[in-house]
Amino acid sequence: MELTQKRESWNKGKLIGQKPPLKPKDIWAIRIHLQNRHAVRDLALFNLAIDSKLRGCDLVSLRVRDVVHGSQILPRAMVIQQKTQRPVQFELTEPTRTAIAAWIEKAQLRSDQYLFPSRIGNSPHLSTRQYARIVHHWVEAVGLNSSAYGTHSMRRTKATLIYKKTKNLRAVQLLLGHTKLESTVRYLGIEVDDALEISEQTEI
Repeated sequence: MELTQKRESWNKGKLIGQKPPLKPKDIWAIRIHLQNRHAVRDLALFNLAIDSKLRGCDLVSLRVRDVVHGSQILPRAMVIQQKTQRPVQFELTEPTRTAIAAWIEKAQLRSDQYLFPSRIGNSPHLSTRQYARIVHHWVEAVGLNSSAYGTHSMRRTKATLIYKKTKNLRAVQLLLGHTKLESTVRYLGIEVDDALEISEQTEI
C-alpha cells in the first residue's frame, strides 16, 4: 500500500496571533545593546519605531525632510499613511532626536534622501522584509524569543504603554492613525478584564 506524504501545517513551529509589545525593560536592554555596539543607524531606527508607532511600510519610507527642518530634528512630525491615505502625527522624544541627528551626520544624508537607505543596490530604502529581520536580531540579542516578536511589536509598544497608563482609547486611536475605534480595541488586545477594571475605577 502506497503511503501518502502528510502535508506539514503552514504554521507548524510558528507562534500565531498578535505580536506582543516590548516591555520597558526590553526597550532599555535593546537600546543599551545598540549603544554598546555603536549601531548608530539601528539605534535611530529603533527609537523612531517606538516613538512613531508607524507601520513598517511607513517607517522605512520616511525621508530626512519628514523629520528635519533646516538643521533641527522636529519634535513632532506628520506623514500620510500608505494603508489609509490619512495623515498621522507622532512625537520624537529627545533620545530619538539625538539618535536621528547622529545617524544623519554619520550617513551624510540630504533632505530629499530616505532616512534609512537600503544597503542593497536595487532598493532605495530599507524594505519591510529587511526591517523585520533587523527587529528579529534586536530581540534575539537581548535574549527574547524572536519568533514571538515582529515589526508590529514595535508599533504596539508605546501605544500599549500609553493605554495602560491613561486608559484613553481615543488618544491611542489618533496616535495609531486608526479610522475606527474598534480597530484600536482589537489591535491593543483589550479584554473584558480591562473593561471591568476601568468600570470599577469609575464612581457615579
